Amino acid sequence: MKIINKVLIVNRGEIAVRIIKTLKKMGKVSVAIYNDADTNAAHMLEADEAFFIGSGSIANTYLNIEKILSIVKEQKIDAIHPGYGLLSENTNFARLLEENGIVFLGPTPGQIEAFGLKHRARDIAFKSGLPILKGTELLSSYKEAQVAATKMGYPIILKSTAGGGGIGMQICYKEEDLEKAYETTIFLAEKNFSNGGVFLEKFLEKARHVEIQIFGDGEGGGMVLGDRDCSIQRRSQKIIEETPAPHIPEYLRLSLYEGAKRLMENIKYRSAGTIEFLYDELNKSFYFLEVNTRLQVEHTITEEVFGIDIVEAMVLLQEGKYQFPINPISEGVSMQFRLYSEDPYKKYIPATGRITKWEYPKDVRVDSWIREGVEVSPFFDPLLAKIIVKANSREECVKKAIEVLSKTEIEGVETNLELLLSIVKSDAFLKADLSTNFLDNFKYTSKSIDILSAGTFTTIQDYPGRIGYWMVGIP
Repeated sequence: MKIINKVLIVNRGEIAVRIIKTLKKMGKVSVAIYNDADTNAAHMLEADEAFFIGSGSIANTYLNIEKILSIVKEQKIDAIHPGYGLLSENTNFARLLEENGIVFLGPTPGQIEAFGLKHRARDIAFKSGLPILKGTELLSSYKEAQVAATKMGYPIILKSTAGGGGIGMQICYKEEDLEKAYETTIFLAEKNFSNGGVFLEKFLEKARHVEIQIFGDGEGGGMVLGDRDCSIQRRSQKIIEETPAPHIPEYLRLSLYEGAKRLMENIKYRSAGTIEFLYDELNKSFYFLEVNTRLQVEHTITEEVFGIDIVEAMVLLQEGKYQFPINPISEGVSMQFRLYSEDPYKKYIPATGRITKWEYPKDVRVDSWIREGVEVSPFFDPLLAKIIVKANSREECVKKAIEVLSKTEIEGVETNLELLLSIVKSDAFLKADLSTNFLDNFKYTSKSIDILSAGTFTTIQDYPGRIGYWMVGIP
């Protein structure tokens, strides 16, 4: 264990800003990196120190391990906070830091590697007594996949063992689907993750996405910090999360917690992590999905109900100073809404532009990297902000969410704000009738208009416009 004074954040966006705030609270020196697209980004402006990492693509800047290590050595950095995304689950990066005596504020390189491949993670989960779906080992041929799928029964899902975010997954309802998907999935896996390994898993037609927050001490102990429902997704990316997950029998919930503790004990898990499950509500059955060996985007709602700063805990653990609560207790309900710069009416295509207005109720937690005047570029993930609400009950939390989202205003780029508000107002959400295909059947009407072809003398303006300047309003 060592005293940590100077911490480099290898992230950008709202998570980098979030980590910087905690480090400042702790009296640590926060160090940021940025490329030319982030010259005026919030994380580089708010950090105690910021270093230019070059121009060009993410691969040449934020993912350039050699450049980052040179900054680490030159600036005498004590520790790296991985956050999420980018290098947060890069085994090679974590190992190089370890070899150079730099503290990695996350799980061990071996744990990142073990859970980085889904088929290996399944094996660890099974040995820890967690329920898993019917599936195969890595497949060696299409013929092997064909035989296994027939035996398991369709529908099945063909999965890349590496990667995530919905890339390298194909649902197959019949043999023809599998035949078309097999080579394509291997190609995508090799291209995106440099690993073409694939396997089959039974596909649940209607399931919820439920996850358990863990925090291990690295010696076999640790704590389980409740569960979250993350079922409302678009293109396998979450947009709304809540804790605790509604309508789950208590005996099942406790069973999952015990399984999570066994997993931490079996591999001596260190730091923050998330165990993800699919929940078949009809049969009241859980099935292991994967382990994310990092801080999760939705960690905020867990912090709200448990009153624990997980980022702070990650630092204190490595200093040998973290005091684990004997029996962490959650209070109330919390929900997170991800505000994306994208157009839900155009298949969630990312939107770019300059933020001309950004207002939200000041009595609510908002983790964000944007401000008025900032440019949203096409080079990064479209997540602009996370709007987090908390209340004593789920019903109260829904009411508060409607109020907060209704009072939130953002202009200059297209966002999913209107969609989020429509979901929260729906009967299905109020009743917690949730599933990963929630948005497939959800319909809403936007108040915005799309100009397909403008006439020579066409103007568009808000009614009544800025009146009082001349006989009509000014656009």
